[in-house]
Amino acid sequence: MSGNTVTLVLAILVIALIAAAVFLWQRGRARSDKLKNRFGPEYDRTVSNVGDERKAEAILAERERRVSKYTIRPLDPTMRDHFVATWQKVQAQFVDDPAYAVTRADDLLGEVMTARGYPMTDFDHAAEDLSVDHAEVVQNYRKGHEISVRHRASEASTEELRTAMIHFRALFDDLVNEPDMTGHHPNIQETTPN
Repeated sequence: MSGNTVTLVLAILVIALIAAAVFLWQRGRARSDKLKNRFGPEYDRTVSNVGDERKAEAILAERERRVSKYTIRPLDPTMRDHFVATWQKVQAQFVDDPAYAVTRADDLLGEVMTARGYPMTDFDHAAEDLSVDHAEVVQNYRKGHEISVRHRASEASTEELRTAMIHFRALFDDLVNEPDMTGHHPNIQETTPN
């Protein structure tokens, strides 16, 4: 091979390597952007907790894969009405017994999540699962639950209990009033009336 041919082959190789690097970088950015849009504040929280963007993205992608295997379903109208009526009773009880109301609200959220198809193994796992489809309000769940736990240790004031109810209400509303997303979300199944 002549010197010009070797130079040409090397130049083509360098251009191909640069193009591959740019392609991989763009694909990584697209994945990052998709995860940031999907998880919102949960993306930043996970990156902050893990300390590394790539590891955090791997964790979030794994959450997506895990939740995609669940059979998440909207509440049928009867179940939804039951939960809304129960929530209204819990809110009314807050006036007379704030501590009981917060504990009951926390438990009621677990019941709603179970009815929707989220496995309720433990709080942290449930919050992670919720972050996939309810990223904007999962922080409310965490904050409300934290206050509820502090209450059980007699470390929460009545004002903090009121704040917990507000946090819980945001997630409750999101879970029971979620529009029918069948066809838009691969892991939400349409329920058939009984």
